[in-house]
Amino acid sequence: MVIARELAEAVRESGHDAEIVVTPDYGFGRQSRAYWDTWRTNVSQLGGLRVDRVVSLRYPSYAVRHPQHVCWLNHTMREYYDLWPRWQGELSARGRIKERVRRTLIHAADRYLLTRNVTRLFVQSRTIQARLAMWPSLRSTVLYPPAPRRGYRTEAYGPEFLFVSRLTPLKRCGLVVDALAQPDGAGLRLVVAGEGEESASLKRHAAELGLADRVTFVGRLTDEQLLDHLARCRAVVFPPLQEDYGFVTVEAFASRKAVITCRDSGGPAELVHDGVSGLVCEPTAPAMASAMRTLSEDAALAERLGAAAFEAGAALTWPGTVRALVLE
Repeated sequence: MVIARELAEAVRESGHDAEIVVTPDYGFGRQSRAYWDTWRTNVSQLGGLRVDRVVSLRYPSYAVRHPQHVCWLNHTMREYYDLWPRWQGELSARGRIKERVRRTLIHAADRYLLTRNVTRLFVQSRTIQARLAMWPSLRSTVLYPPAPRRGYRTEAYGPEFLFVSRLTPLKRCGLVVDALAQPDGAGLRLVVAGEGEESASLKRHAAELGLADRVTFVGRLTDEQLLDHLARCRAVVFPPLQEDYGFVTVEAFASRKAVITCRDSGGPAELVHDGVSGLVCEPTAPAMASAMRTLSEDAALAERLGAAAFEAGAALTWPGTVRALVLE
């Protein structure tokens, strides 16, 4: 929703009208209804005014019908794409058969909609683009989203590293906690911002490792609290598994902070240039600890990488995004 709000505001600033339409999403087991109801959603007019162009973002919004339909794809339903091997292994034998059928139908629907129902297709990272490589006829252009406009600032390169995300297995906060228990992680401090299903287990894990005094869980932050932490941290640590994009990367860049991520982190690893705007390491606790130690011991390096990160992030602009999606 952040991307939708930012894009709509940027379109208005360019002198055009823009409204956000939320399409149905009924969750697992009711995907077919979500696609069907989205297909039937009328976007030809809003408030009595003719709609000249539609920009859809995520499934199943690209099922809406319009003669000028641009899709800026955030993600398809990942459980039926890159997460399928991992996800289907957790299902019962009966459930696996049912979901295989559903996966086949969703793939067919997505292929039709993204090739026949969409006028032009943009994707928000090369990681998303690679998931669609099974369909060679599907042509897409990578267009990275800029950071939300939130008044980012830089106050210091303090001693603490910052992790910001939902606390779920795919975000791999546990990898960062484990890094602090490594020899290279001795004395390092981490602030974890976010809520999610792993919150309680991560707190227990940190305590079991004897890290309760070096890992601070601050829960979900307001926008202003996030800006404060970004302004003062040494760097941002964000090592998700095959992330679609990850706004926290460009938010760190806008705050002149380097990002430590992993080679298999997807979108963040596309944006972070190793040794230039951050550090890209292997997805292991020792490698993560080594990267964090490097920036911990050299504040000047953290500041230098942060300055390069800011320049990289500044190249992504909302006016440029509007020109690509709406005006061209």
